[in-house]
Amino acid sequence: MNMREQAHEHGLTDEEYDHVLEVLGREPSFTEMGVISVMWSEHCSYKSSRIHLKKLPTEGPQVVQGPGENAGAVDIGDGLAAVFKMESHNHPSYIEPYQGAATGVGGILRDVFTMGARPIGNLNSLRFGQLDHEKTPHLFHGVVGGIAGYGNCVGVPTVGGEIYFDPSYNGNILVNVFTVGVAQKDKIFRGVAQGVGNPVFYVGAGTGRDGIHGATMASENFDEGSEERRPTVQVGDPFREKLLIEACLELMKSGAIVGIQDMGAAGLTSSSVEMADRGGAGIRINIDDVPMREEGMTAYEVLLSESQERMLIVMAEGREHEVGKVFEKWELEWGQIGVVTDTGNFEIHQGGELKCELPVSLLTSEAPVYDRPTQRPDYLDALKPAVLPESNDLGADILELLASPNICSRADVFEQFDHMVGVGTVVNPGEGDAAVLRIPGTERAIATSVDCNSRYCYLNPRLGAKLAVAETTRNVACTGAVPLGITDCLNFGDPENPQIMWQFVEAIEGMGEACAALDAPVVGGNVSLYNSSFDKAIYPTPTVAAVGAFRHTISRDSTDIGFCDAAFKDTGDAVIVLGTTDATELGGSEYLWVKSGELGDAPPSLDLAEEKRLQALIVELIADGKVKSAHDCAEGGLAVSLAESAIKGATGLTLDVTADSPQAWLFSESASRIVVSCAPDAVESVLACAKAADIESNVVGTVTDSGRLTWAGQFDITVAEAQQAHRGGLNSLN
Repeated sequence: MNMREQAHEHGLTDEEYDHVLEVLGREPSFTEMGVISVMWSEHCSYKSSRIHLKKLPTEGPQVVQGPGENAGAVDIGDGLAAVFKMESHNHPSYIEPYQGAATGVGGILRDVFTMGARPIGNLNSLRFGQLDHEKTPHLFHGVVGGIAGYGNCVGVPTVGGEIYFDPSYNGNILVNVFTVGVAQKDKIFRGVAQGVGNPVFYVGAGTGRDGIHGATMASENFDEGSEERRPTVQVGDPFREKLLIEACLELMKSGAIVGIQDMGAAGLTSSSVEMADRGGAGIRINIDDVPMREEGMTAYEVLLSESQERMLIVMAEGREHEVGKVFEKWELEWGQIGVVTDTGNFEIHQGGELKCELPVSLLTSEAPVYDRPTQRPDYLDALKPAVLPESNDLGADILELLASPNICSRADVFEQFDHMVGVGTVVNPGEGDAAVLRIPGTERAIATSVDCNSRYCYLNPRLGAKLAVAETTRNVACTGAVPLGITDCLNFGDPENPQIMWQFVEAIEGMGEACAALDAPVVGGNVSLYNSSFDKAIYPTPTVAAVGAFRHTISRDSTDIGFCDAAFKDTGDAVIVLGTTDATELGGSEYLWVKSGELGDAPPSLDLAEEKRLQALIVELIADGKVKSAHDCAEGGLAVSLAESAIKGATGLTLDVTADSPQAWLFSESASRIVVSCAPDAVESVLACAKAADIESNVVGTVTDSGRLTWAGQFDITVAEAQQAHRGGLNSLN
């Protein structure tokens, strides 16, 4: 096989290989071909998305670190920064769900603590195929088990997330994982190699043959041979990861670290090249000095391995001894494997031979960048307007919706996660719209949430992405925290399909508009393309995670009133809906899908100025102690929001409201709405604040101790029935 044929085997096009020849002036070696192929893969180079990602707003006074580093960071006050990132591990999790999900968690943890931040919370966003698909139970239990197995052992609480089921994910599940940590904002570490002569250290676990070409696999569509690629899925060790966290954080205190980076996708290659690129330097590595756990590994295998729990560190020259002192204490492998150079080259030696010598720029700035063609998808022309389904029993409809797999309780999942380790969890998973985490050693707290409605994005990618940003930041605001920034995980199909690329570009445009309007800059993210199987793509899924901070302190016993969960509290409290309900907005709704299997032709509308006022209003109401609960209105509309608040509070609810169409009022999924409850003597104040913010508000009912959900002439069901339906929605997976 000649080198051009090898280039094809490695996923390079003729044009890309010709560019390699032009830059090098020679044919690359086999090892060099492997290095180029992984660094030019979609997963590492972002060659189809890079030009569009530049459109996103990334700056603001709260931004400590924007895109381009291992994780982003925002200022949360008192000299602290929240450091956070979200990544995908979709393809590996479909092939080997337990290890794929577990190593996804391990990788995102490393992205955060490599910045000098101690991780304090994990979330996840999961997508599976339809509930009755033959592979769904296996994939579901494997992924949930992998997340629980790794997160619980490493000692970082998993505090929330989301799970959706839809036929579009039958052949491509999505496993998006998120970690947030906290660091001193003036002590953020970066992945940079600089200072000619500074030594380069490898620390953590030994290198094996697992994960070779994992980045390349993540840049391809699935086909008949995909499930035979188990060797490309890494194997994680959460106990070693815990040691690695502590060792790295200890070494960081020495002041001797110049730069540090996780060995993630493309392993030793990407970490070395990216660090050298950021530092404007070269790097020379001797493969013989790399700790290995398998014999006879070639330079090609070592460079492309994606073995887990490994870091690359550049130390200040003369302080080499400090690495061994720390890592031997924590019983981790380490080795001085190289040095920073001024050549601008990625230089690899093994057995006294030069195996690879490539310009760092070839692997970074010289990587291909494509402005791929776009075309509005044909399916949009075939969509039909939403029609309100016939119904003779609204109470039965509510119960059916509460049992829907996309709405029902995730308690069985959350119970597998240790969400209390570290004793910083203030709002437990499922109790509120966002997780609330106390910052260790302080009385400060942050809130974080992850969200995306992919049906909305399928119907209108631009508007769907706006709605994802709005809902995620609204979830944070519903706890009382001020949203400060987002990270994203952009999951789409084959970018070489113009219709898929159109979805991607539209989603980026919408996300950018929403982030700018809501003052929530994008500080990092991930792009996952080629989520297609046999020419069938997933729904466009631009998942968004938001982080916010409380302006005030939260006491250690959490007895103050500075934050909210979603549960109704006291008999006699008034229930108020903040925001406007448009009874016609059923497109993409869970009610329409459950009752008729239809999508409609458009998601709910969104007024970003109104959304910003609503979020500011709810933060103000919570900070002033005027409301006792707050629950975003999303999937299932008011029917689900009201029922869930009653279920969480173990209360009853009597509605007293007039609506032209009670059915549409209950199940419309109009955006920018929040259900709140407050004491009777606070009603006038809440309504006045809403009026001042130019937000519609209506008292719709009263919290009772009846144990029933009632609306005279419309429905009368028990909270016990609602809870049973809500809790049993995923029983068929057991």
